[in-house]
Amino acid sequence: MAHQARKDLVKFIAEKATLPAVAGGVGWVVVDEMFRLHVEASTYLDSLRGRHCSWNTERNYASRLALYLTWCSERGLNWADPGFDNLLRFRDWLVSTPLPTRGRKSSAGPRFRKDGSADAVLITLTEFMRFGVGPGWVTDAVVSTLSQAKYLTHLPAGYAPGEDGRYRTVEVRTLKFRSEDPGIECFTAEQVDLMIRMARNARDRFLIMLMRATGMRIGEALGLRREDLHLLPDSRLLGCAEPGPHLHVRRRTDNSNNALAKSRKSRTIPVTQAVIDFYWDYQYERDQVDEAADCGMVLVNLFRAPLGRPMSYPNAKQMFDRLAKWADIVARPHMLRHTAATEWIAEGVPEDVVQDLLGHQSPSSLKPYLHASPSRKRAAVERVAAVKR
Repeated sequence: MAHQARKDLVKFIAEKATLPAVAGGVGWVVVDEMFRLHVEASTYLDSLRGRHCSWNTERNYASRLALYLTWCSERGLNWADPGFDNLLRFRDWLVSTPLPTRGRKSSAGPRFRKDGSADAVLITLTEFMRFGVGPGWVTDAVVSTLSQAKYLTHLPAGYAPGEDGRYRTVEVRTLKFRSEDPGIECFTAEQVDLMIRMARNARDRFLIMLMRATGMRIGEALGLRREDLHLLPDSRLLGCAEPGPHLHVRRRTDNSNNALAKSRKSRTIPVTQAVIDFYWDYQYERDQVDEAADCGMVLVNLFRAPLGRPMSYPNAKQMFDRLAKWADIVARPHMLRHTAATEWIAEGVPEDVVQDLLGHQSPSSLKPYLHASPSRKRAAVERVAAVKR
């Protein structure tokens, strides 16, 4: 029988809030429709800030928790102990319920959440429930249903099983989706050129070229400060011994736009002359806006209030959304990072160098980029065939 929502119960939403103890003064919380705080969910989000998770991670987790809490509220369930059968129903509901329409109704029919997106909700839910054991919100009995022991017959590359195979048995989630890996999404060179041509201004063109050439994450790019750019052939006068034009990626937790480098380890990335040329075009554009003169961040608002303030992730996402619509392509900031990494690997750049450029802590993080593209497979076959002639 189809579920009928209980109208007398509350709906929860993710909301930005002023939090004096947070760098930048703003964080995410979960509230009901009367803006009453959901203490447990908001405490968990505070723990993410304590772990220096990014602004986007916090925002996504807040939305996922609000979704789960609303689902429980509509059904009169205790979120901390809904019963595993109901958690399975929640899992199925995630992919069987149409998503809200965006703007005008589309003739393409209803949209549904993909398995990968649904699994991200379940990951957040599982972590939240496990966190709840410490403060006593959730019992050990409930959390024990969220994982089960699994023996690793085939070990992942680099995994140490320990003496007598003691680490071969691991805990895996029971609440999950099995979804096929969609692979790494990249741009073609033509698509990157098209986005640069269609960008409205020099700042946006510089951001695209910067991420394409360096493989930086969007949070790292938005967190750059002027002092991080060493674009001269020799930076020794700046107290930096790194040779050639380059930039520094540094993790800071006090950026007013909440931009955060994911890796805690600082790194340097060489930059090309093309990046430098796009930067000087942007700098000329920036110099025309008096409000931007005193801001130490590299990327700032130049075209809408508040002028001179650091560019935020929502600003960047809106820019990519516009380009995707105009160019009729899929365009997300992270795809520029994927593009850079995939092409470095394809051109034979050593894996340890690619790992350092991307700021990965583990060599296993490169695995998604090591796929064999159709062109590389064909080249390999034709190369062998040419030798045998």
